[in-house]
Amino acid sequence: MKVKVKKLDPNAIIPKYAKAGDAGLDLTAISIISDDPFQITYGTGLAIEIPEDHVGLIFPRSSIRKMELQLSNSVGVIDSGYRGEIQFTFNKICGVPSKKYEIGERVGQLVIIEYPEIELVEYKELSSSERGSGGFGSTGK
Repeated sequence: MKVKVKKLDPNAIIPKYAKAGDAGLDLTAISIISDDPFQITYGTGLAIEIPEDHVGLIFPRSSIRKMELQLSNSVGVIDSGYRGEIQFTFNKICGVPSKKYEIGERVGQLVIIEYPEIELVEYKELSSSERGSGGFGSTGK
């Protein structure tokens, strides 16, 4: 699948897969948009045209475990109509983190997937299931 990407900044790095078989395209920080005591926002300098009936999902990289940061929305959603800059906002876990991403480092990954259009239909009753209404921890240890 070919997807249009636009450099909003000449220093932006076009995302690519680190290894064959990877699901996520690596995104690189080229700027710090804001940095306050609670959050830091990185800019990628990129905009992308997600195809219709697809969604771009933004995940932290596994390297996040080495940082004192947490992606603020857990998973970012890029709808097909969005044409602005892809950004990553991280919550600072320990106030002023001693470990955070530097400009030029890969800060996250983009996965683009197709999704079905869902039409919800209201019913008075749902079919029964083995789990039923059991919630958190209801399936055992």
